[in-house]
Amino acid sequence: MSLDWIYYAISWILLTWHSAWDAIGVPVGAVIGTNWAWILAIIFLVVTVRVILFPVFVKQIKSQRAMQALQPKVKELQEKHKGDRETLQKEMMELYRKEKANPLMGCLPMFLQIPVFLGLFHTLKRLNPENQGKTLYGWTVDQFNSASSAKLFTAPISGRFGSTAADLAPLGANTNTVKLIAGVLVLIMIATTYLTSRQMILKTGWAEDPQQRMVQRLMLYGIPVSLLVSGSIFPIGVIIYWVTNNLFTLGQQQWVLRKFPPLVPPKKNTTTGGKSPAQPAKTGGLLGRKTAQPAAKAPAAAPKVAGPKPGAKPVNPKKSGGRPAKRQG
Repeated sequence: MSLDWIYYAISWILLTWHSAWDAIGVPVGAVIGTNWAWILAIIFLVVTVRVILFPVFVKQIKSQRAMQALQPKVKELQEKHKGDRETLQKEMMELYRKEKANPLMGCLPMFLQIPVFLGLFHTLKRLNPENQGKTLYGWTVDQFNSASSAKLFTAPISGRFGSTAADLAPLGANTNTVKLIAGVLVLIMIATTYLTSRQMILKTGWAEDPQQRMVQRLMLYGIPVSLLVSGSIFPIGVIIYWVTNNLFTLGQQQWVLRKFPPLVPPKKNTTTGGKSPAQPAKTGGLLGRKTAQPAAKAPAAAPKVAGPKPGAKPVNPKKSGGRPAKRQG
């Protein structure tokens, strides 16, 4: 299947944003060793894609809420079919079908961005002044030459950590500089990829379903580790796209989780053995720390009134005027 339509779409978005920044007045030449119009074009490619995929992200959040609500039933099935993995999987799939929940919906936004990633990877990989196919995918010769010479702190956006001196010679770049810039960006890419998954898991908790828990572990550990190796073949422009996308995801998830906080499972009551009703997520102090609550004051004790002694005569304060009674002879 030809992917030319993806290459045309990615090229059109890049060229449109580059023309927009050029029209606004962003310098075409390098400033601090960086061609900001092309860097901003890549950053706003992320913004464009994320705005288009926002409805899918909303569906992802709804699916995660539905999966969270099903956790008690999933736990019951696990207890019921302990040791019978095949039956357990069938029962859980039937539960998901009946409740219209999809455990893979959480990965859908990422899967939909794969074509964009591949399109950008292919487009930036072609940026070489010696390339003869400069007018492919809607580019002009001037636009192609401008993008081929675009740099981030003197490192070309088409350069890679694994680029050789021969690869970088037509771009007029230094090998050590490219490795330094690409290496720092790869580390930032790995860290932000880990943080986006960790942020969601900390807020929603680990899934009870083994299949969904495996997906969570893959997202949290597997993908960042794989980037340590694959990051060496990514052009610098693609890494800029990935880092920007991760930062966008962190901000978007933080906003959604604050606006629509996940449900907190009910806690067992240790005194009665029953369950307390579900509570909203607790809000702590700075950095999530619990704030100390003032101790409740004990009610003030009522003043003690001394009773009359045995055998004493009652005293009428109105007659005596508060004076002691006269002793009778």
